[in-house]
Amino acid sequence: MTQPPNTAGQAQGKPLQDFLITRKWPARHPERIQLYSLTTPNGAKASIALEELGLPYEAHRIDITANDQFTAEFLSLNPNNKIPAILDPDGPGGQPLALFESGAILLYLAEKTGRLLPQDGAQRYQALQWLMWQMGGLGPMFGQLGFFYKYAGREIEDARPRERYAKESRRLLGVLDQQLQERDWLLGRGEAAYSIADIAIFPWVRNLVVGYGAAELVGFDEFKHVQRVLAAFNERPAVQRGLLVPAAGSQP
Repeated sequence: MTQPPNTAGQAQGKPLQDFLITRKWPARHPERIQLYSLTTPNGAKASIALEELGLPYEAHRIDITANDQFTAEFLSLNPNNKIPAILDPDGPGGQPLALFESGAILLYLAEKTGRLLPQDGAQRYQALQWLMWQMGGLGPMFGQLGFFYKYAGREIEDARPRERYAKESRRLLGVLDQQLQERDWLLGRGEAAYSIADIAIFPWVRNLVVGYGAAELVGFDEFKHVQRVLAAFNERPAVQRGLLVPAAGSQP
């Protein structure tokens, strides 16, 4: 199909109603951050961060079964046709900002509020390294494992893809378990150590167990520290709220 021009980088100076995406998903509260998402691990990163930070936002459900992500309206915000994406009417300099990629959204929201990302140089870069680790390793590997173990890929008779991703997922869980041995969160002990790194990683860990049902396949019971921190993550009220966003009845 022919894709519309990439307007995601042309946000500054435009009134919110001038964004093409708002024609399909009208903003009832145009003064709030507009979130275009789904209840997937990557989608949960954005909604959990918004809930943790207490930022006013309006959620719009992108129905991938109806190919919403390929509509001209959605592609005008994210030419990569993936969720989540946001439209902040009060971006840098008070101008609207359109943004996609869950890691970039986490970083933006943390810097916008001055929270969930340490200001100290060393701690800041440690948070960013774990954010990048999730984006480049854990997320893609867990996603591939889910495809070959639970979804259409399981119909492939060749077991090597599933075994490859199961082995790599297990290795990554070992890396994470070691990091958490004497820590409450990725960056250390106590509530102050909780950061966007944890928000990036644990929706994927949760989905590996709950969504994909792959705990036994990867030997999840062996990773006691990952289990402990996942349980603490799941108990956070903001996490519990964020995991339900957007609701099935969200517009349109």
